[in-house]
Amino acid sequence: MDRNPVGWFEIYVQDLERAKKFYETVLEKPLTKLESPSPELELIAFPMEMEAGGASGALVKMDGFPSGGNSTLVYFSCEDCATEASRVESAGGRIQKPKVSIGQYGFMALAVDTEGNMFGLHSLK
Repeated sequence: MDRNPVGWFEIYVQDLERAKKFYETVLEKPLTKLESPSPELELIAFPMEMEAGGASGALVKMDGFPSGGNSTLVYFSCEDCATEASRVESAGGRIQKPKVSIGQYGFMALAVDTEGNMFGLHSLK
């Protein structure tokens, strides 16, 4: 089966409820608790459809694995990334780079969440 290269992502956090509220506010999508394979791991999942295109993932709290400072950047798909970016600061985060054109590939914005993780927002308009 041909698939896009990313099949799953995890955003590591220190305060799971604070991070959940942040992403629910910015993306206006509900996140749900996932069953954990071990007691030291807590997961809150982004919405997912197993047969839909694109990747889903989860917020993860795990002992010994701090948030922020990692080198992986997740981009969330948006209708217009300026809309989600406009909600970042009121949700407790900050804008790293406001909406900017990336030519034929649309537009992007970069933000930092309440846990110190940078993430991207991407849209075609």
